[in-house]
Amino acid sequence: MISAVVDKALAQCGQIDILVNNAGIIRRCDAVDFSEADWDEVMDVNLKSAFFLTQAVGRHMIAARHGKVINIASMLSFQGGVRVASYTASKSGIAGLTRLLANEWASKGVNVNAIAPGYFSTNNTQSLRSDEGRNREILARIPAGRWGQPSDIGGAAVFLAASASDYVNGAIIPVDGGWMAR
Repeated sequence: MISAVVDKALAQCGQIDILVNNAGIIRRCDAVDFSEADWDEVMDVNLKSAFFLTQAVGRHMIAARHGKVINIASMLSFQGGVRVASYTASKSGIAGLTRLLANEWASKGVNVNAIAPGYFSTNNTQSLRSDEGRNREILARIPAGRWGQPSDIGGAAVFLAASASDYVNGAIIPVDGGWMAR
Protein backbone atom coordinates (compact mmCIF):
# COMPACT_ATOMS: atom_id res chain seq x y z
CA MET A 1 0.00 0.00 0.00
CA ILE A 2 2.79 2.46 0.88
CA SER A 3 4.61 1.81 -2.39
CA ALA A 4 1.37 2.45 -4.32
CA VAL A 5 0.91 5.82 -2.57
CA VAL A 6 4.52 6.82 -3.27
CA ASP A 7 4.31 5.65 -6.88
CA LYS A 8 1.10 7.65 -7.42
CA ALA A 9 2.65 10.81 -5.91
CA LEU A 10 5.71 10.43 -8.11
CA ALA A 11 3.59 9.83 -11.21
CA GLN A 12 1.53 12.95 -10.55
CA CYS A 13 4.30 15.27 -9.32
CA GLY A 14 7.54 13.87 -10.72
CA GLN A 15 9.28 14.02 -7.34
CA ILE A 16 8.53 14.31 -3.65
CA ASP A 17 10.18 17.28 -1.97
CA ILE A 18 8.42 17.25 1.41
CA LEU A 19 6.94 14.49 3.54
CA VAL A 20 4.93 15.32 6.66
CA ASN A 21 4.20 12.32 8.88
CA ASN A 22 1.10 13.53 10.68
CA ALA A 23 -1.06 10.42 11.10
CA GLY A 24 -1.71 9.64 14.73
CA ILE A 25 -4.19 8.08 17.13
CA ILE A 26 -4.35 7.81 20.90
CA ARG A 27 -5.83 5.35 23.40
CA ARG A 28 -6.31 6.30 27.06
CA CYS A 29 -6.20 3.65 29.77
CA ASP A 30 -4.22 2.94 32.92
CA ALA A 31 -1.01 1.10 32.03
CA VAL A 32 -1.97 -1.96 34.10
CA ASP A 33 -5.14 -2.36 32.03
CA PHE A 34 -3.80 -1.40 28.58
CA SER A 35 -4.70 -4.01 25.95
CA GLU A 36 -2.26 -5.44 23.45
CA ALA A 37 -4.70 -4.63 20.65
CA ASP A 38 -4.78 -0.94 21.59
CA TRP A 39 -0.99 -0.92 21.96
CA ASP A 40 -0.47 -2.45 18.51
CA GLU A 41 -2.99 -0.19 16.78
CA VAL A 42 -1.38 2.99 18.13
CA MET A 43 2.15 1.80 17.38
CA ASP A 44 1.17 0.75 13.84
CA VAL A 45 -0.41 4.11 12.99
CA ASN A 46 1.92 6.44 14.89
CA LEU A 47 5.33 4.83 14.46
CA LYS A 48 5.38 1.92 12.03
CA SER A 49 3.57 3.73 9.22
CA ALA A 50 5.78 6.82 9.67
CA PHE A 51 8.94 4.72 9.43
CA PHE A 52 7.96 2.73 6.36
CA LEU A 53 6.47 5.71 4.51
CA THR A 54 9.63 7.71 5.25
CA GLN A 55 11.77 4.80 4.10
CA ALA A 56 9.88 4.56 0.79
CA VAL A 57 9.96 8.32 0.16
CA GLY A 58 13.50 8.58 1.48
CA ARG A 59 14.83 6.32 -1.25
CA HIS A 60 13.68 8.87 -3.82
CA MET A 61 14.84 11.88 -1.81
CA ILE A 62 18.29 10.34 -1.33
CA ALA A 63 18.56 9.58 -5.04
CA ALA A 64 17.64 13.22 -5.80
CA ARG A 65 19.90 14.46 -2.95
CA HIS A 66 17.04 16.70 -1.89
CA GLY A 67 14.10 16.49 0.50
CA LYS A 68 12.52 17.49 3.78
CA VAL A 69 10.89 15.08 6.20
CA ILE A 70 8.79 16.59 8.98
CA ASN A 71 7.58 14.21 11.66
CA ILE A 72 4.89 15.12 14.13
CA ALA A 73 6.17 14.10 17.54
CA SER A 74 4.62 15.31 20.82
CA MET A 75 5.63 16.93 24.05
CA LEU A 76 5.24 13.35 25.31
CA SER A 77 8.36 12.60 23.27
CA PHE A 78 10.09 14.33 26.21
CA GLN A 79 7.70 13.52 29.08
CA GLY A 80 5.96 10.41 30.35
CA GLY A 81 2.32 11.41 30.23
CA VAL A 82 -0.49 9.66 32.10
CA ARG A 83 -2.80 6.91 30.82
CA VAL A 84 -1.36 7.03 27.27
CA ALA A 85 1.30 4.30 27.32
CA SER A 86 1.36 3.45 23.62
CA TYR A 87 1.01 7.07 22.50
CA THR A 88 3.95 8.14 24.69
CA ALA A 89 6.05 5.21 23.47
CA SER A 90 5.18 5.87 19.81
CA LYS A 91 5.91 9.59 20.01
CA SER A 92 9.17 8.91 21.87
CA GLY A 93 9.93 6.55 19.00
CA ILE A 94 9.18 9.32 16.49
CA ALA A 95 11.71 11.55 18.28
CA GLY A 96 14.35 8.82 18.14
CA LEU A 97 13.55 8.00 14.53
CA THR A 98 13.86 11.69 13.64
CA ARG A 99 17.36 11.85 15.10
CA LEU A 100 18.42 8.52 13.57
CA LEU A 101 17.31 9.46 10.07
CA ALA A 102 18.84 12.92 10.38
CA ASN A 103 22.16 11.25 11.21
CA GLU A 104 21.89 8.87 8.27
CA TRP A 105 20.46 11.23 5.65
CA ALA A 106 21.80 14.76 6.32
CA SER A 107 24.93 14.06 4.28
CA LYS A 108 22.68 12.80 1.47
CA GLY A 109 20.79 16.09 1.13
CA VAL A 110 17.72 15.11 3.14
CA ASN A 111 16.67 17.03 6.26
CA VAL A 112 14.69 15.13 8.90
CA ASN A 113 13.15 17.12 11.74
CA ALA A 114 10.06 17.06 13.92
CA ILE A 115 7.46 19.28 15.49
CA ALA A 116 6.36 18.46 19.05
CA PRO A 117 2.88 19.87 19.62
CA GLY A 118 1.67 20.47 23.13
CA TYR A 119 -1.98 20.45 24.13
CA PHE A 120 -4.02 21.22 21.01
CA SER A 121 -7.73 21.49 20.51
CA THR A 122 -8.30 18.33 18.45
CA ASN A 123 -10.41 15.19 18.66
CA ASN A 124 -7.48 13.52 20.51
CA THR A 125 -7.89 15.94 23.43
CA GLN A 126 -11.69 16.22 23.53
CA SER A 127 -11.96 14.15 26.72
CA LEU A 128 -9.36 16.32 28.47
CA ARG A 129 -11.01 19.56 27.43
CA SER A 130 -14.41 18.22 28.53
CA ASP A 131 -13.11 17.34 32.01
CA GLU A 132 -13.41 20.68 33.83
CA GLY A 133 -10.75 19.87 36.43
CA ARG A 134 -8.20 18.44 33.99
CA ASN A 135 -8.81 21.27 31.54
CA ARG A 136 -8.14 23.83 34.30
CA GLU A 137 -4.93 22.03 35.37
CA ILE A 138 -3.61 21.92 31.81
CA LEU A 139 -4.38 25.56 31.09
CA ALA A 140 -2.74 26.60 34.38
CA ARG A 141 0.57 25.13 33.21
CA ILE A 142 0.55 26.57 29.68
CA PRO A 143 2.16 30.04 29.81
CA ALA A 144 0.14 31.09 26.73
CA GLY A 145 -3.00 30.30 28.74
CA ARG A 146 -4.84 28.51 25.94
CA TRP A 147 -5.09 25.29 24.01
CA GLY A 148 -3.20 25.32 20.72
CA GLN A 149 -5.13 25.48 17.48
CA PRO A 150 -4.09 23.31 14.53
CA SER A 151 -3.11 26.47 12.63
CA ASP A 152 -0.47 27.16 15.31
CA ILE A 153 1.68 24.36 13.89
CA GLY A 154 1.79 25.83 10.38
CA GLY A 155 4.65 28.26 10.93
CA ALA A 156 6.99 25.58 12.24
CA ALA A 157 6.05 23.30 9.33
CA VAL A 158 6.65 26.04 6.77
CA PHE A 159 10.05 26.78 8.31
CA LEU A 160 11.09 23.11 8.30
CA ALA A 161 9.90 22.72 4.70
CA ALA A 162 11.68 25.88 3.47
CA SER A 163 15.28 26.46 2.45
CA ALA A 164 15.64 28.55 5.64
CA SER A 165 16.03 25.23 7.48
CA ASP A 166 18.60 23.64 5.15
CA TYR A 167 21.12 23.39 8.00
CA VAL A 168 18.58 22.13 10.55
CA ASN A 169 18.81 18.37 11.05
CA GLY A 170 17.42 16.21 13.84
CA ALA A 171 15.66 19.09 15.59
CA ILE A 172 12.44 18.60 17.51
CA ILE A 173 10.69 21.95 17.75
CA PRO A 174 8.16 22.30 20.58
CA VAL A 175 4.98 24.16 19.59
CA ASP A 176 3.36 24.10 22.99
CA GLY A 177 2.49 27.59 24.23
CA GLY A 178 5.48 27.38 26.58
CA TRP A 179 4.51 24.09 28.31
CA MET A 180 8.04 22.64 28.14
CA ALA A 181 9.58 25.86 29.42
CA ARG A 182 7.59 25.74 32.65
